[in-house]
Amino acid sequence: MKGRDAALDGIRALAALGVWVLHVGGNTGVMYRDGMFAWMTTRLGIAVPIFFLLSGLLLYRPWARAVLEDAPRPHVGRYLWRRVLRVLPAYWLVTALALWAWSSLDWTGWAKWLLLLQNYTEQQQAPDGLYQMWTMPIEMAFYVLLPVLAWALHGWARRGNRPVRLLAGIAVLPVVSLASAVVSHVLDQPEMALWLPYHLVYFAAGMAMAVLSVWIGRSKVIDALAPQFLVLALLLYAVLSTELAGPRTLTLPSLSQSLWRMVLETAVAVLVVAPFALAGRHDSLRHRVLGNPATAYLGRVSYSFFLWHAPVITLYYKITGSPLFGGDFVRVALPTFLITLLVSIGSYHLVEESALRLSGRRSAAAARPPESPAPQPVAPAP
Repeated sequence: MKGRDAALDGIRALAALGVWVLHVGGNTGVMYRDGMFAWMTTRLGIAVPIFFLLSGLLLYRPWARAVLEDAPRPHVGRYLWRRVLRVLPAYWLVTALALWAWSSLDWTGWAKWLLLLQNYTEQQQAPDGLYQMWTMPIEMAFYVLLPVLAWALHGWARRGNRPVRLLAGIAVLPVVSLASAVVSHVLDQPEMALWLPYHLVYFAAGMAMAVLSVWIGRSKVIDALAPQFLVLALLLYAVLSTELAGPRTLTLPSLSQSLWRMVLETAVAVLVVAPFALAGRHDSLRHRVLGNPATAYLGRVSYSFFLWHAPVITLYYKITGSPLFGGDFVRVALPTFLITLLVSIGSYHLVEESALRLSGRRSAAAARPPESPAPQPVAPAP
């Protein structure tokens, strides 16, 4: 698949909107109320695994093609330069503005945030407007690690049945995530949930999907089962929205809750993306819904939308003087959505596209914006 996939852009758009709803719900206190709807709002952090899966799918696919089709391998230096240009300019802009406006950090604090080191230092509450940025160091760590993983998998796969050995090699990564979850609880180190090993399972799911997309191409079986996949994803999301997957507050989950959440989030992310990444009919209703021009365009600006939505929500509360965990959901949602969308469109065209032109690419076709989010009151559960 070359160029942009409109349906996958549509998935990005829905995930970005989910992040925004999550944080509006967190700031207004809606998701701490009684009822299943409140719980399901809390679990909109599923956008993070979906974004991570898309990164694994789209970024590893050229390396998978190099193994399975003897195509040229991506040039590592060029790949890393494009990742830097894809991620950092817009991130630096938003982070610098938020730090300038609302933080009292010294130059070492600024350096920590601008160099994406915030997850690896002593954990403190994120500065106002930057509580969504915990995902950024994880994404960047995966970008840096991917060429090493691809090199190791390439050498391993060439010794036998290539697609099978690739999948077997990728299967080691979820084990690393499970081990990371266990170790974080045994050693009482919840900050490990902010490091790449904890989240490798989601990237691995995308990498495995990349191998399948090259190996089997578009599958008629998955195409036929796509409606069932999506219904099952919804049912598993309902299960994810229970206490089985942990509390919806800052209270740390138990080890079993963390593992259940990891498994359920991976399953939901796979079931949502597979019908679009591996199924063949682009004229299906699901493709027409998610791949329509409006949704696809929102997917293209989803990275900027992700970066800007939290500062916009923060600014709204500071201007209006509304108390945190208070305010009407609709009154907060409407202005913050419109302002975030307008700022994101400008940021995408003025910052993201300008940076991408330096890499020789006119669009971010092969890249997934980093994504994703956890609301300030809902940190990633270890």
